[in-house]
Amino acid sequence: MTDLKDATRAPDWQDDVRHGVRHVRDLASLPLSPAERQAAQEAAALHKVRAPKAYLDLIDWNDPTDPIRAQVIPSPDELVETEGELGDPIADHEFSPVPRLTHRHADRVLLFPTYQCAVYCRFCFRKESLTSIGRGYTREALEPALAYIADHPEIREVILTGGDPLSLPDKALAEIRARIEAIPHVRLLRIHTRVPVVLPSRITSGLVEALQGRLMVTVVTHFNHAREITDATETACRTMRQAGFVLLNQSVLLKGVNDSVEVLEELCRELMYRLGVKPYYLHHGDLARGMAHRRTTIAQGQALVEALRARLSGICNPVYVLDLPEGGGKVPLGPCPIEGRDGDSWQIRGLDGAVRTYREIVSE
Repeated sequence: MTDLKDATRAPDWQDDVRHGVRHVRDLASLPLSPAERQAAQEAAALHKVRAPKAYLDLIDWNDPTDPIRAQVIPSPDELVETEGELGDPIADHEFSPVPRLTHRHADRVLLFPTYQCAVYCRFCFRKESLTSIGRGYTREALEPALAYIADHPEIREVILTGGDPLSLPDKALAEIRARIEAIPHVRLLRIHTRVPVVLPSRITSGLVEALQGRLMVTVVTHFNHAREITDATETACRTMRQAGFVLLNQSVLLKGVNDSVEVLEELCRELMYRLGVKPYYLHHGDLARGMAHRRTTIAQGQALVEALRARLSGICNPVYVLDLPEGGGKVPLGPCPIEGRDGDSWQIRGLDGAVRTYREIVSE
């Protein structure tokens, strides 16, 4: 016989949210010094603070440079705005023909079903929108965006982003998926999410069923450090793989978090070998306001990915990219191995550092 208390108990993922940090006042429950707490509260006034308990439990509070802590606990450095930083670093708003949709590339669009997240990352390039908008999901809010997609047959991919789409209830996800798959020219549903990382208990059979249908489904996760890979995240990713979803990962290169070849090597190996998640992009830090203390130089990033390429198999290597301001899109920044050219002869540097001549041989 089912125990009534068990039958009415909230799912584990809701407990993780409830017992985590959901508001600036919740910072008082964390083991911060009075000075740290004051500084964190001031920074949190500019950008929402939220982190589920499962993610907070990964923090080593005795280490002030802990990589998990650096991603979610507000820092006074965020209050320092540097000239040239932007409120909308990749021009989401400039390429938004209707509310809750960005159409920057011909064959795909970003769809924003919610502007709320399970966790608010301090380095987020949309943090100003998330803080100022703060709107959740309603059917009515998405109608103009869905009509736009239906009217543009060149659109093949719809990318759910936000906010975090997987923070929505199963019913809402099923409704969104059904509306999108009813548009004949759409072929693929892509979901950009931090939920499998910070709230892995949310990846349930009900969530998976809500996303299954006609469309190919790709889930793009956001792991930044191997410390985020746990037994729970492994279970979550296995659930999605077994459902037939393609799993990719986007990381952000963050000073003091993952800006060493050893950290990135471990992250990329564990993503592929343990989780079955292909390292897809390594993003250079966007020009979000107050984030100069977390950005590396491009030269540092290039050196890191060059060292990674010598250590990892191709399937474990992400592409180092910069999402250009003003809607210029993602461009690869990896070092170029071509040293020179003379007619059909190319000078190309190999992984061992030696430069060799490669002559093109083609028929007339």
